Amino acid sequence: MRIIQVLATAILGLISTVTLSAEKDSLAIYSSTVGYNINQNQHIQAQQIPGFAMIKQHKTMAFEKGRFELIYDDVTAHIDPTTVSFSTPDNPGAAVILDQNYQYDLVGSDSLLQKYIDKTITVSYDKGGEPSRVEGQLLSTQGGLILQKDDGSLLTLRNWSQISFPELPGGLLTKPTLVWLLDSNTIKDQLVAISYQSAGMTWWADYILELDQEQDCQFNLSAWVSIINQSGKSFNDYALKLVAGEVNQTANNIQVSGARMRQVSYMEQDRGFQEESVFEYHQYKLPRPVTLPQNSTKQIRLFSPDKPIDCERKLVFDPLNNQHFNYSSPIRDANYLSHANKKETPVEAQIHFKNTQKNNLGMAMPAGRIRVNQADSDGHLTFIGADQIGHTANNQTVSLTLGNSFDVNGERRQTDFTRGKNQVQERFEIKLTNGKKSAEQVTVREHLYRWSNWTITDESHKHSKIDSNSIEFNVNVPAEGETTVNYTVEYNWPDMNN
Repeated sequence: MRIIQVLATAILGLISTVTLSAEKDSLAIYSSTVGYNINQNQHIQAQQIPGFAMIKQHKTMAFEKGRFELIYDDVTAHIDPTTVSFSTPDNPGAAVILDQNYQYDLVGSDSLLQKYIDKTITVSYDKGGEPSRVEGQLLSTQGGLILQKDDGSLLTLRNWSQISFPELPGGLLTKPTLVWLLDSNTIKDQLVAISYQSAGMTWWADYILELDQEQDCQFNLSAWVSIINQSGKSFNDYALKLVAGEVNQTANNIQVSGARMRQVSYMEQDRGFQEESVFEYHQYKLPRPVTLPQNSTKQIRLFSPDKPIDCERKLVFDPLNNQHFNYSSPIRDANYLSHANKKETPVEAQIHFKNTQKNNLGMAMPAGRIRVNQADSDGHLTFIGADQIGHTANNQTVSLTLGNSFDVNGERRQTDFTRGKNQVQERFEIKLTNGKKSAEQVTVREHLYRWSNWTITDESHKHSKIDSNSIEFNVNVPAEGETTVNYTVEYNWPDMNN
């Protein structure tokens, strides 16, 4: 029995050691809903990239017994040093950190010149069309180079082709470096694990929607993630996780835990990302390592449902959609927004679909761009529009505005306005025209902006209340014809002087 217990303990210890040693370098990238607006073809400042990453790295390093400095130079150029976590996973008690320095005075022409003030350098330059070299003590770099030669004479150079430095001066580094002062109890090599947060990285989703030419409204969907790495470091064979959601970054160390795995079948089939819920966010884990070179944009398939998705086509006339409404006090001005859309304006072409399992979706869709294509009569794909979506949860409806209808237009005008002491009554006429050879259903959306307490007192078509200050009319417009919608709204409010 004793032998069995010893063997069991040894096996468990071996398994534990293998697990710890096999722990992979990992990368968790946090997205932003505006990340897809980045120009991927140009380098921008890391602080302007709307996202960040949590990075975990492992490296075997030589330890000394007692107090010694350990230098780690394999971090990003945009590391937040206040988020660094240090451990020795195979030997947790190997060392204690006494202090940490983050050194970022990187070598460059200007920094090298400043370090060599009052020291000797050799400069190559053009003198009368002939190459020449001079050696001297560098006195200044203001407006050029001022050198003092061995004979005491001074030489000023504004243009030069090359500068030779005897050596790299102390204090200059070729890459950002962490320097730890450790108190160690071992002289054996140790596996060091560090984690930290870095700017310069983000991701978003790119969706490609292909409408079925034969069906009324049905499409196939494929989704990709686009990852930008401008962190100042390349990542080779890292485990990758992508986190969607608005994360509060006030804490020094952002850690997510308590994952509830909810794998999606079509993700598993194509070995794409696996989705899971983490706290109030959604995480997408790639079950294979990935390489992300510095200054690169990489696309990886997110998912590709194997069944078509049903949708609904809509023509929407919403002339006040981009207006700002102020409900802090009643609006009595008769001309307020009455001028909106006095001329004929195109009607928006939209597609709506439900993100449900019944509709062959039913997953958290991360923020990104959606491009919509449809095959023409020759079978060639035609781009018909694009839109953007925010993070979209399961069971929500996605609404895409693809552009304006070519043949269906609308016109809105105020036809009557009366004002009382604590009351305003207003009437509108909305004319819809259809140049197509088939009838069209148009949704007319109106915003009741004068005050929160309103009543529709008269209407030519029955309205539906959408929210506290919006209504819709569903209107049939005949082929090559027109339809007019009229309605009267009455606003009432209490006496503001009481």
